[in-house]
Amino acid sequence: MAVPKRQLKRAVDRNRIKRLIRESFRQHQAQLQGLDVVVLVRHGILQMNNDAVFRALDKHWNLLSKKCVN
Repeated sequence: MAVPKRQLKRAVDRNRIKRLIRESFRQHQAQLQGLDVVVLVRHGILQMNNDAVFRALDKHWNLLSKKCVN
């Protein structure tokens, strides 16, 4: 997980995003079994609320699991 200080200046914001990523990964852990995943944070994530972040991560987890099954 890469949540750089350059992207999110405040520690509270970095910790919130890391918490959301960990929780989302935990919920999809069985689906992503056997994969090593690197999550990079892009600009604009601060404007997203928690639900939007979860939806975006869900979309990415589903894409990853479909590509790795084939």
